[in-house]
Amino acid sequence: MHRGGKIDVRPTVDVPDRAALAMAYTPGVARVCSAIADQPELASEYTWTGNTVAVVSDGTAVLGLGDIGPAAAMPVMEGKALLFKRFAGINAVPVCIACTDVDEVVRTVAALAPSFGGINLEDISAPRCFEIEDRLRAMLDIPVFHDDQHGTAIVTLAALRGAARVVGKGLGDLRVVVCGAGASGIAVSKILLSAGVGDIAVADSKGLIYDGRDGLNPVKAALAKVTNAAGLAGSPEAALRGADVFIGLSGSTLAEEAIARMAPGAIAFLLSNPDPEIHPDVARRHVAVVATGRSDFPNQINNSLAFPGVFRAALDVRASTVTERMKLAAADAIAALVGGDAAPDYVIPSQFDERVAPAVAAA
Repeated sequence: MHRGGKIDVRPTVDVPDRAALAMAYTPGVARVCSAIADQPELASEYTWTGNTVAVVSDGTAVLGLGDIGPAAAMPVMEGKALLFKRFAGINAVPVCIACTDVDEVVRTVAALAPSFGGINLEDISAPRCFEIEDRLRAMLDIPVFHDDQHGTAIVTLAALRGAARVVGKGLGDLRVVVCGAGASGIAVSKILLSAGVGDIAVADSKGLIYDGRDGLNPVKAALAKVTNAAGLAGSPEAALRGADVFIGLSGSTLAEEAIARMAPGAIAFLLSNPDPEIHPDVARRHVAVVATGRSDFPNQINNSLAFPGVFRAALDVRASTVTERMKLAAADAIAALVGGDAAPDYVIPSQFDERVAPAVAAA
């Protein structure tokens, strides 16, 4: 499947003779160039930028493989481009850059931006990814979307709505433990708070994050002020006693005894790839709903449920950014497709459900 790459570029018009060539290229193309020079907004109508996204990575946090560099990141970016086309009809170009300094990454992406209608940041390590996205969003007038953060957050919230319906609990009643305070863990925590989840405790490699803990970077320090209301310290396993939801995004392992101490009707999202924090079959002995990031178990929490529809909408209306309300609307739209059919093995639609991208884009 991967030999020779997974994507290609094909023309959208035919050039069968000299007259057509003269229209598609010089001299005919000069009229289009002049029109865009006079009215830059015409670029989205008369070039491919209106339906094209750059998938940009520096290769520093690829899947669960870590800092493997830009060349080794390319198969993932190609795959992402393939999904953009398959699920939303969007052209996407993988752009793997050989720089990791924040200033240099920002300059490089900003310099490339006129060729695209949106920027999908991918597999950039935390906490650098937060500053890179924030600065690019402020600089550019096209959507900049770090999918490891926001795509994961959107789909996780959608799945949690379905799972909460199954176990008969409201979001405001849930006590959640998030294991992992990288890009996805922080974004998931933020969107759950925005959606009204009752209490969230987040853990990094040093244990639970709480206000005043030594050594927190600015992003974690800000998160500590709005999470862990009880001020819990120590391991995430200890915090799981009586918890309603576990969300794993750290690549760590979880002991069966820890998940067994969760509340009745508990929910476990085991999202580390390729190996979940605990085997899903083991988790099912103790909790009511299990989801993973894998395709070989039910309830796959997959970003392809979110980013194609989000970018389809943003490109169609020429949005300059992706807002928090847009993300919440996307999550609600995905959850609504499950609705009253929610069941322990069906809290989130399949990424092959053809309703998903149109529903997300419309919402």
